[in-house]
Amino acid sequence: MTATPPPAPQESTRFPCPQCGADYRFAPRQGLLICDHCGHEEATEQGDRAAAITELDFKSALAEQLPAADVMETRACSCPNCAAHVVFSGDTHATECPFCATPVVVDTGTHRQIKPRAVLPFQLAEKEAHSAMNRWLGGLWFAPNGLKDYARKGRKMDGIYVPYWTYDADTKSAYVGERGTVYYVTETVMRDGKPESRQVQKIRWRPASGRVGRWFDDVLVLASRALPKKYTDALEPWDLSALEPYAPEFLAGFQAEGYSIALEEGYEEARTRMDRVIRRDVAFDIGGDRQRIHSISTTVNDVTFKHILLPVWLAAYKYRGQSYRFVVNGQTGRVQGERPYSVWKISCAVALAALAAGALGYIIAQNQ
Repeated sequence: MTATPPPAPQESTRFPCPQCGADYRFAPRQGLLICDHCGHEEATEQGDRAAAITELDFKSALAEQLPAADVMETRACSCPNCAAHVVFSGDTHATECPFCATPVVVDTGTHRQIKPRAVLPFQLAEKEAHSAMNRWLGGLWFAPNGLKDYARKGRKMDGIYVPYWTYDADTKSAYVGERGTVYYVTETVMRDGKPESRQVQKIRWRPASGRVGRWFDDVLVLASRALPKKYTDALEPWDLSALEPYAPEFLAGFQAEGYSIALEEGYEEARTRMDRVIRRDVAFDIGGDRQRIHSISTTVNDVTFKHILLPVWLAAYKYRGQSYRFVVNGQTGRVQGERPYSVWKISCAVALAALAAGALGYIIAQNQ
């Protein structure tokens, strides 16, 4: 593929209601397009589910030989604060970055990108995501009370479809190593002038070599730079069996970020994950009580991929000059985010701990 375009934010995908002209929104619970103005409902188009899970050839994509139906031209710009890449739609030229609330203006160029192949529709409505976030904040004792109150009363959360790559690959690995067997010998040592026997652990090493094979299916890699990976990785697991064929109707009322991590760069991370699994496979194949791995040579074939969108509810709050971001898995309700700390609460906790330690020391001294 061509070089990854600079990141850019995007407005919500819009679908006008045929009765009143207001915008539809996709309702997660009902799985319908709903008009909040007149109440009209419409079912989403059902795509070909088999087509949604069909993989694309990795080598063809790198050689820019994908079919025209699998690529698109997008308008993009860069969020100057967090580098979010969200595609603009319609005639919109400016918006607020949903990831960090920074104003962003679209540039005049277009960029060639791989189309999303599948989407995991939101299962939680915004109210449910907000409740999950408030429960999570409520469990953070050292978080400032002001931030908790601000978050509860703050603006609505943004529903965003975040881009991911999935990779499939067939691997065959040859290895060379050693298998260790633990055994014990009895040794006699002198202690206080007396002989004493003890058991000493030793390991007998023997050469080991062999081959292992593994088929990797849907190795998931985040394709966005807008959110810290430690948060998005902690939102896992995702039930990818619920993926639906990509249809723009699922995006009605939500926003969708375009990928800012290129296909080849994502594959490098996927290979790192694969290599960790292969190393565990090799250790298991060597067997014994201990293993030494000297070398692993892996051949990778039949690499395929998908570009998919996963649902995330996001809140970005500014409190006393500091920005805090919270993300909620739009399928499971799992919450992650930046952990704010109250200096006052921490100081009180330290003071109380010191008082408790002093009181305990006084009681012990009085009883001696």
